[in-house]
Amino acid sequence: MDQILEIAIAVGPAIVVGVIAYYFFDSFLKNEEGRRRFLLHKESQKDVLPVRLQAYERLTLFLERINPNQLLIRVKPVTEDKKAYVDLLAATIEQEFEHNLTQQIYISSEGWGAVKSAKNTLIQQLRKAAAKSEITTAQQLREHILQNPDGQENPSRVALEYLKTEVQELFN
Repeated sequence: MDQILEIAIAVGPAIVVGVIAYYFFDSFLKNEEGRRRFLLHKESQKDVLPVRLQAYERLTLFLERINPNQLLIRVKPVTEDKKAYVDLLAATIEQEFEHNLTQQIYISSEGWGAVKSAKNTLIQQLRKAAAKSEITTAQQLREHILQNPDGQENPSRVALEYLKTEVQELFN
């Protein structure tokens, strides 16, 4: 029994020092790993930030191009059929959208959702306007949408404001 006590007295301090050393080295290694990750993240930001900003620029251009005021000036009706004109406008919006699909990997899910929502809402607004019985021609449809008598909020403006706030958060 005395021998076990002597061994415990001799080995005990070594075990305590070993446990303390383990915790110090473990915290040191975790700190070093965190520092390396931070430096790697900082270095990658130099390359990623310009690409992300370019994605926001492209999506801003998309939202400006589908803004009803810009879209209706750029895409003129080929016939007086209002349904054909709405189909042409919707196809133009979809084509613009598909051209910018890859930008979604550079922005947040919420930002991409705002862009998709703007596209879908605008197409829905166009179709609702075309469904009105008092509008009979494509020219009347254009005038109705530009005048916005229903007071509907411009979906591309809403999405653009959201993207602007996201870009501002990149620099805060």
